[in-house]
Order: sequence, then structure tokens, then C-alpha cells
Amino acid sequence: MFMHNKKLQYTVRVAEPNPALANLMLEQFGGPQGELAAAMRYFTQALSDDDPGRKDMLLDISTEELSHLEVIGSIVAMLNKGVKAKLAEGSMKEAELYMELGQGNGSHTTSLLYGGGTPLTNSAGVPWTAAYIDSITDPACDLRSNIAAESRAKIVYERLINVTDDPGIKDALTFLMTREIAHQKSFEKALYAIEPNFPPGKLPGQPEFADTYFKLSHGEGVVAGPWNTGAQWQRVDEYDNALAVDGGDGSASVKLKAAEKKVAAAMMERTESDPQSDPLTGADLGAGPGAGTTSEPRRKK
Repeated sequence: MFMHNKKLQYTVRVAEPNPALANLMLEQFGGPQGELAAAMRYFTQALSDDDPGRKDMLLDISTEELSHLEVIGSIVAMLNKGVKAKLAEGSMKEAELYMELGQGNGSHTTSLLYGGGTPLTNSAGVPWTAAYIDSITDPACDLRSNIAAESRAKIVYERLINVTDDPGIKDALTFLMTREIAHQKSFEKALYAIEPNFPPGKLPGQPEFADTYFKLSHGEGVVAGPWNTGAQWQRVDEYDNALAVDGGDGSASVKLKAAEKKVAAAMMERTESDPQSDPLTGADLGAGPGAGTTSEPRRKK
């Protein structure tokens, strides 16, 4: 059971309305790195996790993310407060209202479509989607994904902090950014509490491939580092040695029944190409010099 406390987790103080800034803030309201996505990611993970410690942590953090959604949503609402009233009441001349709505970055769209409200979209107006939730119900995978999600959210908050000079908004965003760090720590502690936790899943990898690094990108800029060299790695630099590493011929095959072979052969014969042909194409017939012709154009008599 959820209960709502009408007090925000962090006080929101907005100096003045700014619909363009409000539109940017929507990135953390209904965007892929936003608070709703985080809340739904951790809540759905908690429902299916049988470990009591992880379940408790995921429920705590998912509930806190909802409180963060309320904080960022309140910032959006306050930034839109002035334009929302002006748009609804028509208190400005048309030209003045148009100029205020058109401050930039799509804020006019948010104002016209949603009346200066707090829509579940990102800053580009893309509606929130459950496709943002990438849980796979393996704790080692999901915890790593959660750590990455909190990291990405922190970076977005940093960028939002850098685009405003409103001290109250900076203060609230700094709090939200800092909580992303705390959540990263919790998720990382929970990951390391699972031993072993890498590789994820139950099945082991094939030893002959688990420690092999294939150097398949060649040319200027080749760099050796701990990710591709050292005692743990067997490095394959020769391109030919990286082909058909299973020892086979590198081809694809399938066993067909006699009837299937007959049908497949008939199709191959019907669709066989003639490598000796040189057909006249539509490009040859219709194109002039420099316009895509593949052969010498015919001159008119």
C-alpha cells in the first residue's frame, strides 16, 4: 500500500517562470533517464525478486524515485505557472503571447498541447514509454543496468544544472543529482553481495573464447591496454586467424529432407543469375552524361 505525503522530499524554490527551461526539465520527468523510468524499473524488479534484502532496497529506492518525480514535476509546473495562466486567460496581446511561447526548444509545443502542464514526455516531446525499462529479471544484469541508469541520470542533471542560473532550481537539481550517487552505491553494494556475480547467469563461458581478444579494427589509432593485452588475454591480431574460430570452414549449412532439397534446388534454378549477361538498364535509357548513366548514352540522329 502506498501513502502520499503532501510535502515534497526537497523544497522547490523557483525565481521566475521560464517555459523554455521547463521544457528542458521534462527530460528528467518523462525521458529515458528520468524519474518515472527509474521508479518503474526498480518497482517492477522488486516485484519479481525473491531475495528479501534486494526486494526491500528496490522498493525503497523506487518509492523515492516517485518522490523525485514529484520534485522535478513541481519545478516544471512552477516554471510554467505564468505562461499557463496567460495562455488560458488570454491576458496578453496575441503578438506578445506568441513571443513568450516561442522562447525556444519546443516550449511552445508544450504550452499549446499541454497547457503549460507537466506531460509525461521528454524535452523533445516524445511520450514516455515502457520501452525505457530494460530489466531482464537476472539480479546481476539488472543491478549493473541500474548502476548505469543512475550514472546517466546524474549526467543529465549536471547538464540541467549548467543551463540555469536560478539558485533555487540549481539547489533542488543538485539534491536530485546527489541522490543518484547514493543509489549507485546501494546498487553496487547489492551487486557485490552476490558471489560470484560475473558472468551473469548460470552457464559458464567457453574457456577458449572467454579470454580471447580479437583485434578486428586495424589502421591508425590502434591502442594496447588492459582491455586487450596482458596475462589474462590471448590476443588474435591476424585477421585470417579470427575466421571460423570453431575450427570449421566458416560456412552456414542446414540438413534438409529430400522433398525440401528438391524445392530448394528448383528455386535456385529459377532465380539463378547469369554472370555473363550485360543487360540494358533504365538508367542507361533515361540518363544523360553525368546524371547516373552506366554506359555511353545514345545520341539522337
